[in-house]
Amino acid sequence: MRQLMIVFVVAAGLASPSLAAPCKDAKGKFMKCPPVAAAPAARCRTAKGAFAKCGTPGAKPA
Repeated sequence: MRQLMIVFVVAAGLASPSLAAPCKDAKGKFMKCPPVAAAPAARCRTAKGAFAKCGTPGAKPA
Protein backbone atom coordinates (compact mmCIF):
# COMPACT_ATOMS: atom_id res chain seq x y z
CA MET A 1 0.00 0.00 0.00
CA ARG A 2 2.76 2.39 0.92
CA GLN A 3 4.65 1.64 -2.31
CA LEU A 4 1.52 2.43 -4.30
CA MET A 5 1.27 5.85 -2.66
CA ILE A 6 4.93 6.57 -3.42
CA VAL A 7 4.44 5.65 -7.07
CA PHE A 8 1.41 7.94 -7.28
CA VAL A 9 3.26 10.88 -5.73
CA VAL A 10 6.24 10.42 -8.06
CA ALA A 11 3.97 10.19 -11.12
CA ALA A 12 2.11 13.35 -10.10
CA GLY A 13 5.40 15.17 -9.60
CA LEU A 14 6.64 14.22 -13.06
CA ALA A 15 3.49 15.49 -14.76
CA SER A 16 3.46 18.96 -13.21
CA PRO A 17 6.63 20.48 -14.79
CA SER A 18 5.20 20.00 -18.27
CA LEU A 19 2.16 22.03 -17.23
CA ALA A 20 4.20 24.74 -15.55
CA ALA A 21 6.22 25.93 -18.56
CA PRO A 22 4.41 25.41 -21.84
CA CYS A 23 5.75 28.49 -23.67
CA LYS A 24 9.47 29.23 -23.75
CA ASP A 25 11.62 30.80 -26.44
CA ALA A 26 14.85 29.32 -27.85
CA LYS A 27 16.88 30.74 -24.94
CA GLY A 28 14.58 29.16 -22.34
CA LYS A 29 12.88 32.37 -21.23
CA PHE A 30 9.16 32.48 -20.63
CA MET A 31 7.08 34.19 -23.30
CA LYS A 32 3.48 34.70 -24.23
CA CYS A 33 2.02 31.55 -25.81
CA PRO A 34 1.03 31.82 -29.48
CA PRO A 35 -2.71 31.72 -30.16
CA VAL A 36 -4.22 28.32 -30.80
CA ALA A 37 -5.16 27.74 -34.44
CA ALA A 38 -8.87 27.66 -35.13
CA ALA A 39 -10.39 24.28 -35.87
CA PRO A 40 -11.09 23.64 -39.53
CA ALA A 41 -14.64 24.13 -40.65
CA ALA A 42 -16.82 21.05 -40.48
CA ARG A 43 -17.42 19.30 -43.77
CA CYS A 44 -20.73 17.85 -44.77
CA ARG A 45 -21.73 15.36 -47.44
CA THR A 46 -24.91 14.77 -49.36
CA ALA A 47 -26.68 11.41 -49.56
CA LYS A 48 -24.71 10.65 -52.76
CA GLY A 49 -21.39 11.30 -51.00
CA ALA A 50 -20.48 14.62 -52.60
CA PHE A 51 -19.24 17.45 -50.40
CA ALA A 52 -21.86 20.09 -49.67
CA LYS A 53 -22.17 23.24 -47.60
CA CYS A 54 -23.28 22.38 -44.07
CA GLY A 55 -26.84 23.53 -43.46
CA THR A 56 -28.16 22.60 -46.86
CA PRO A 57 -31.09 20.16 -46.87
CA GLY A 58 -29.92 16.54 -46.79
CA ALA A 59 -26.30 17.32 -45.80
CA LYS A 60 -24.80 15.38 -42.90
CA PRO A 61 -21.45 15.89 -41.15
CA ALA A 62 -18.68 13.77 -42.68
